[in-house]
This record gives sequence, structure tokens and C-alpha cells, in this order.
Amino acid sequence: MAFRAPFSRLPLLRPVVSATVPRRAFHATRAAAVRVGDPLPNLEVLCEDSPGNKVNLSEEFNGGDGIIIGVPAAFSGACSTTHVPGYMNHPKLRNVGRVFVVSVNDAFVMKAWGEQLDPAKQTGIRFLGDPSAAFTKALDLDFDGTAIFGGVRGKRYALVIENGHVAAAYVEPDNTGTSVSLAKNVLG
Repeated sequence: MAFRAPFSRLPLLRPVVSATVPRRAFHATRAAAVRVGDPLPNLEVLCEDSPGNKVNLSEEFNGGDGIIIGVPAAFSGACSTTHVPGYMNHPKLRNVGRVFVVSVNDAFVMKAWGEQLDPAKQTGIRFLGDPSAAFTKALDLDFDGTAIFGGVRGKRYALVIENGHVAAAYVEPDNTGTSVSLAKNVLG
């Protein structure tokens, strides 16, 4: 008779997976790499009104101040009703310098969205498309939004820019929420 260890009669143990461990949602992501003090990427990849009208925000903010408002998608709910209108209607908007809204969309979509939100162009806010997400990726503010938006998108954020450098970064921890990047938090 062969010797059998007492544990050989026990059923095989399988790893226990806790049902309370949350699964990653489409918007869970790494922390943003953009940091206070970083210069804006020197890229001519953003488009205003048409694909041929390239904008380089590093040059736009050279010697100037302002805000870059990043949104996950033009014409989307929170972007159109809360986030961008909050800046458009804020009493301190005129004192911040240049203001740009950037989204991983094409220039035509951003132009149409800007015309819908500010038909008389009274706010001075400029709407820029980042069709290849190159600017957004250079700031490490991209995320995989395939489940909702069909591909790579930009996180919701607001960057305060002083002389071409990031002076303050307000990046939504869940990428798409509206808790830290709203005008009331950024402009006071």
C-alpha cells in the first residue's frame, strides 16, 4: 500500500475571486502625466474650422495666458450643457486670456459645435479639433473610450496656462465626470 498524504484527499483548491473587487469601467485609467510647470507640446496638429487651418497652442500661448478646456466629445450631454457653457457664462472669463476648447473630433464637428454654443462668437472661445489625438496624447490625457465614443478620446480637463506652461491642471479622475474641471472650480 502506497503512502498518501492526508491533503491528497482534499478537493483541489481554486483561487477565490472576491465579488467586491470592482471591474475597470471604460473610463477608469492611469493618472494624467501632464504636470504643473510642463510646457505645452509644440505641435501643429489641432485644426480650427477646417483641416487646413492648423493651430499650435504652444505658439498661441507664447508670452500669453489662458485656459485649455478638454472635453471627451463635442455635442455630448455634459460637454454641451454643463462643462463648456459654465465657462462661457462665467463672469471672470474675459479676464483669463485666450480660451480654447479641444476635443478628439474633426475640425468640422468642432466648428459646428462652436457655432451652436456661441453663434454670435461673443465669448471669444475657440473650438479646436484634435482629429488624430496627437495633442491629447502628447499631454497624456487620452483614454480608450471605445465602449462609448468609438475610439480614443480626451479626458475632461481644464489647464490654466501661463506663458506657454501649465500653471494648474484640473483633470477629472474618472475621465468624463464633472467634479474638478468645471469653471466654478477653475475660475472661482
